[in-house]
Amino acid sequence: MIKKFRFALMLFSVIIFTQDAFAQFKGARNIKRYNSVYKKKRKRLVRENTYTAVGLSINALNYYGDLAPFPSKASTDIDLTNPGFGITFVHRYGPRYTFVAELLMGQLEGSDAASADGTSSEGKYRKQRNASFRNPIQEITALAVFDLFQNKTDYRNRVNWTPYIFTGFTVFNHNPQAQAPVTFLDGTSNPRAGEWIDLQPLGTEGQYASLLPTDANYGIKPYSLTQVAIPFGIGARIRIGEYFDIWADMSMRFTFTDYLDDVSRNYVDLNRFKDPLTQALSYRSNEIPNVGLSTRTENVLVNGQMKSLSLVNGYGSEYATNIRGNAKQNDIYTVASIKLTYIITRLGKAKHR
Repeated sequence: MIKKFRFALMLFSVIIFTQDAFAQFKGARNIKRYNSVYKKKRKRLVRENTYTAVGLSINALNYYGDLAPFPSKASTDIDLTNPGFGITFVHRYGPRYTFVAELLMGQLEGSDAASADGTSSEGKYRKQRNASFRNPIQEITALAVFDLFQNKTDYRNRVNWTPYIFTGFTVFNHNPQAQAPVTFLDGTSNPRAGEWIDLQPLGTEGQYASLLPTDANYGIKPYSLTQVAIPFGIGARIRIGEYFDIWADMSMRFTFTDYLDDVSRNYVDLNRFKDPLTQALSYRSNEIPNVGLSTRTENVLVNGQMKSLSLVNGYGSEYATNIRGNAKQNDIYTVASIKLTYIITRLGKAKHR
């Protein structure tokens, strides 16, 4: 009797253990299957949130620098806004993050005659300086864009609109130019009057002159026509149908040069320039009537003849007497942009549904 009871107890224990082991095996297999399905869904979600788009942009460029109306980083002349055009490449990396590459062409412009207030205590010095420039810009920019509102599914169900912020890196080529005056400093006619002259090769602040250690700007080097900038901006993107988006944003390009306008440091002794055109484009205050600023008389060799010229003492009351520009602040330019982009999902392949 006891043996039969022991055998029944052992048989019952084996059955219970077998059922428990099978249940654990089945549960582990279900968990493994669930994890596999979850990973597949997650990969699909990430893949669906990733898409590619291309587009075109219309831009408005403004300049902040030495030829601004006032000595402030926030000072610019809206009337001197210039148009620009660009092409855009967009790659979406997930619910919020987007990489944007842009190729942009435009122009910057500044003018003391157009912007400075000749009746104000500071503006009259800038008016008398009478410098001006235009600068064609060609830039390549890479941006990291962060959306405030995220896309939770694929591009076909993306949000109707979202604000965004962005920053990145810009490489640009530039070429400051100015219109040649009607006459040289000695009053003789300039055969290139009215032409747009490239300023960097002239060295209007003595970059190519033989300056003495006692001269202003001694040791100055030519500036590069290829520069970099750090853009910061904000904007909003609006969905137009299934495949189109409109982007509207404003950004500031903080450059590492003070020569977008060819103006940065001191006036140079005009006798250090051999070329009368360089003299005339370096010092332009004699082209307009004196607004009541103090002057000094200097003998200047122009076109092989020594001339006695009356020169204005610098341009600004906020800086030292001989200052032509403010080298302590680099130039900035802004880009206001409207872009139309078209989602192509995968380069070289048709849109999938």
